Amino acid sequence: MSDSQPLFVRLPSPAAKQLNRIVEANGTSKREIVTRLILGDGLAVGQHDFHSNPEPSVLTASQVAELLQVDERVVVTLAETRVLPGRRLGEQWRFSRTAVLEWLGAGQDVDQPKEVSQTDRSAER
Repeated sequence: MSDSQPLFVRLPSPAAKQLNRIVEANGTSKREIVTRLILGDGLAVGQHDFHSNPEPSVLTASQVAELLQVDERVVVTLAETRVLPGRRLGEQWRFSRTAVLEWLGAGQDVDQPKEVSQTDRSAER
């Protein structure tokens, strides 16, 4: 690099040690590492954990079905028979992600629930 300027920096010891490890791992100079980081030249350093959307804390029956990897009708039937914790809001069901995962973690096997009669459904409302 013919058009370069000197840069003198004092780094905290842990940061300097990390820079030395990066230099060793990449087999290049500190100048090259710093230049690539500043210019955004595709150098990956460290770890990154990316979550595009936070998981919702309140789930629909469809979302619970996807979470549990079952048919949505199974989720609704389990909720109607009060096996699966949930709340009916009008004609729709809502579930707490935490409650569903705790229920799943309790480890109780569930046989195919009996069909809920129309009488039972109207009594719930």
